[in-house]
Amino acid sequence: MKIKDKLYQLKSLKKAVLAANFYNFETLSGILLASVRLKLPVILQLSESSIQYMGLDVASSMAKAAIREYGAEAWLHLDHGSTELMVRKCLDAGFDSVMIDASEKPIAENIEITGHVVEIASRYGACVEAELGYVAKLGQKQDNEGFTQPDDALYFVENTGVHSLAVSIGSAHGFYRQEPRLDIGLLAAISKRVPVPLVLHGSSGIPDPMLQEAILNGICKVNLATEIKNTYISTLRKLLEENDEIDLRKIFPPATHAVTELITDKLETINNIRL
Repeated sequence: MKIKDKLYQLKSLKKAVLAANFYNFETLSGILLASVRLKLPVILQLSESSIQYMGLDVASSMAKAAIREYGAEAWLHLDHGSTELMVRKCLDAGFDSVMIDASEKPIAENIEITGHVVEIASRYGACVEAELGYVAKLGQKQDNEGFTQPDDALYFVENTGVHSLAVSIGSAHGFYRQEPRLDIGLLAAISKRVPVPLVLHGSSGIPDPMLQEAILNGICKVNLATEIKNTYISTLRKLLEENDEIDLRKIFPPATHAVTELITDKLETINNIRL
């Protein structure tokens, strides 16, 4: 099933899929092991900085090979693509989906940029995600002045043909300085007006009940990144502090396992199951 079809299926069922960022083979493996364990789909995300770190061909080939090897239902997605050039490179590399993020531009310019990317992606049969409103970056405070408005969201979708839309409803990238508060009422209003699946960025640290409520009110794709990095590196740091082992094949598996446990927990939360 194509990722676009999966997202629309989830929208009709008021369910969501986890979209998890990976940074190396170990985090990739940890994500897929959890997906296979629970027999639940997952979207594998690469940011531009991760692509620069690993190399586009290496990262995409590794992800596609791992999906086949693990037998997972998974798709490859560009997270926060900033340029048409990066989008084209990822589509040429076989990505199933791309995000073009022009959310910091005026809405007219965001529409123009996004619409052009939708046109390009259609030649590849790929899905396009865009963002409207402002989701705070790491360390910034999220305020409601940048929240997505229902009328703007409808206008944006109608004039771009975008397949999914990331909305600003109170979440933020990175860890939160204070307990997050999602505007579920605003989310519900956007979902009623907009015909496409909605995406939540900045889910790290959002309480499980709030996340589940967001899914019931229109979120179909839940992005997770910061918690993955933190779980992996904190486990690895603890291992290195406690012993003098230098064999990477012995050091990395516990950190991979920690990621698997994190993703398992997130998948259970998102799908409202507890095994």
